Amino acid sequence: MTTNPSLDALKQRAHAMGLFGVVSRWTELANEPWLPTLIDYEETERGRRSLERRARSAKLGRFKPMADFEWTYPDEIDRELVEQLMSLEFVTEPANVLVVGQSGAGKTMLAKNLAHQAIVHGYSALFITASELLNDLAAQTTGSALTRRLRHYCRPQVLVIDEIGYLASSSEHADLLFELVTRRYQQKPIILTANKIFTEWSEVFPNAGCIVALVDRLIHKAEVVSIIVSESYRLKEARERAEKQKLTRTAARPRKAKPL
Repeated sequence: MTTNPSLDALKQRAHAMGLFGVVSRWTELANEPWLPTLIDYEETERGRRSLERRARSAKLGRFKPMADFEWTYPDEIDRELVEQLMSLEFVTEPANVLVVGQSGAGKTMLAKNLAHQAIVHGYSALFITASELLNDLAAQTTGSALTRRLRHYCRPQVLVIDEIGYLASSSEHADLLFELVTRRYQQKPIILTANKIFTEWSEVFPNAGCIVALVDRLIHKAEVVSIIVSESYRLKEARERAEKQKLTRTAARPRKAKPL
């Protein structure tokens, strides 16, 4: 008995979506002209809902797309590396992505765009600030509660930890971050933004004994994006806005009439 490859593929798609009523009556329905359209509609709708669900769970908030990034603004940035990261090879490898630069350099924008790209391509993601993450872990009062929260942060295929280094943290926070990094190590990638280079992390986590091991696990098989700017992008936008408003006010100012 010969098989029809296109119908076999259609049946596999129906089975993958759990349309078991259709699959169980396949001999009756396989040649119905409306069946391929029905399965197309179902796949499209499920894909849309899945994307919306992943986007909500990621908690990215509002962000500027990379299409609007001014590549001429930073004094130094590896554009080729950033564009390569958008291919998401770091997710499948897996490899961490560490984005380092001063405040206002565009680190969070880049991290959110990478996470959004992952979501669009079917991966789960979660964005959280370092302070929120560490305070949440530190607030767990029992070992079992802490284990559950660590599992929560290990679940997303891409975890974004934003703003390491802006606030000094305790050695307990360092130990908790080390535990999380270790659990995800070589399993699922972390995208991390920091305003301090790794040799200065002892200032972020003073008196922490795990800093060397923590940094070692983070940078192993990692891609490091360094962004160097002479002026914060927010300050740049504020200055340009003020200059634009000044020109607008000058143009709108009524001209004095010339004496006769």
